[in-house]
Amino acid sequence: MTLIQRLVFLMLFAVGLSWPLKAAEFENFDVALVALPEANFKSLPELLEGIAELDDPRVTSLLVHLSQGEVYFQKSNNQVFYVIDQADGSARIIDALSDKDLQDIEKNQLSKVKTNNRIRSDIAQLQAQLNLNHPDANIRLIAAREMLADVSRISDKRLADRQNKESDGDVAEILALIAALKQFSQDDEASQLAALAQLDSTLEPDVRQVLTTASLDTERYSAEVATKIKATLASIESQRNLYSYAENVFFGLSLGSVLLLAAIGLAITFGVMGVINMAHGEMMMLGAYTTYVIQQWFPNLIEYSLLIAVPAAFLVSGLVGVIIERSIIQFLKGRPLETLLATFGVSLILQQLVRTVFSPLNRQVIAPEWMSGSWQINPVFSVTFNRLYIILFSLAVFFMLLIFLKKSALGLHVRAVAQNRDMARALSIRSNWVDAATFGLGSGIAGIAGVVLSQLTNVGPNLGQAYIIDSFLVVVFGGVGNLWGTLVSAMTLGVLNKFLEPLTGPVMASIIVLVGLVFFIQKRPMGLFPQKGRAVE
Repeated sequence: MTLIQRLVFLMLFAVGLSWPLKAAEFENFDVALVALPEANFKSLPELLEGIAELDDPRVTSLLVHLSQGEVYFQKSNNQVFYVIDQADGSARIIDALSDKDLQDIEKNQLSKVKTNNRIRSDIAQLQAQLNLNHPDANIRLIAAREMLADVSRISDKRLADRQNKESDGDVAEILALIAALKQFSQDDEASQLAALAQLDSTLEPDVRQVLTTASLDTERYSAEVATKIKATLASIESQRNLYSYAENVFFGLSLGSVLLLAAIGLAITFGVMGVINMAHGEMMMLGAYTTYVIQQWFPNLIEYSLLIAVPAAFLVSGLVGVIIERSIIQFLKGRPLETLLATFGVSLILQQLVRTVFSPLNRQVIAPEWMSGSWQINPVFSVTFNRLYIILFSLAVFFMLLIFLKKSALGLHVRAVAQNRDMARALSIRSNWVDAATFGLGSGIAGIAGVVLSQLTNVGPNLGQAYIIDSFLVVVFGGVGNLWGTLVSAMTLGVLNKFLEPLTGPVMASIIVLVGLVFFIQKRPMGLFPQKGRAVE
């Protein structure tokens, strides 16, 4: 726009002529931008709506800078600029029309286009409308969800045009909901009923909020529409409850997976050797600290740190387990009380050792990027990637252990010693070394469990103490020495805890589960899947 055109515009304002603010009356972006400095808090929203209707790529840039408070103008000719403050205290000044940097203008020569919270909210809505035409389907989906919160901000014409062009199914679904809500806002009873029929199966929170508000406005709607609103809300709540149960099951399975990893090593050592290892929790602690140390040694390999930590934690905890078995436990066989006290002493020594080396303070292990975020299945149900990976990893470890025990020579010896130690020794199986290897294997798996726990909680000297009791409960409930029983009991206890927690709280849920297990063991002392055979006492 030339200087003469700008002066003509100002003269029109001076004599009191009103500048038309409707989008259809703007010739182009250049003409519309001149009106911006003269707008006030009352007229600016309407002016911005008109600018947003223009098919010009500079509209998006204007809205972005306006939302950030970076739009200024020169009073002499109403020329608009973007003023961006730099880190060194200077300001970068850009002509809003040409998008060119200007060097001959200072910030103190300009006046700011002022906005308030309401206008900034309107700008966000207009940006969402513009993003409905973005080539990226994900950006269009985000914009459509923003529009769903206030469907009055989009015109019927723009909505219809976007629906005709939309090729992505998810975006088209949200646009259909927007259209249905706009139809529901009409005073026609037939239109309201038709809209409710379309909204019946949605789980979008914004739709639920609109219907909940409508259900309280008994005077606006007819009896038939009011009844339909309540029925639609009931249908939505029923689906939300269903997915709430699914969410509890998922979180229960993730807890059960942690219990499985924590208990599976204990089930092996308890089943083969009959040793109550009170230091089992400290094996998990060592695995967690191994993960922390690896991240400190290789700070540039955070994305691969867990892949390195799994075998490292298995070796560290397994080696410590072999040392404990060779130096202490082998001399206490057949004396369960002394073994329990000895391993309890070992647990205290390991805790104090960690406090001395790493300090008593908790340490945080960084989660890799591929374990962050969630998979949004629908508006009310999402699956976090870290817990999903933990479930899959725990099952993978379980089945690998099963294959190892069934197919390897050491696995054959372990099963032989577990079933009948005297007969195994008579067949030249060195039971002492089988015990050491079994204890090391169980401790190594506990170390792997520590790697998993490092992704769910802070790493500290008392990390394992929170899971040792639950590990024993899982082993006893499933059946001593039975891996399938350990799997079933871990998942059962995990899911049961997650269903009880919303009703009773986490502490009371644990108490109820513990009391229930006491009564169960009185009826079935050998657990869900007791060992069978002539050698079983």
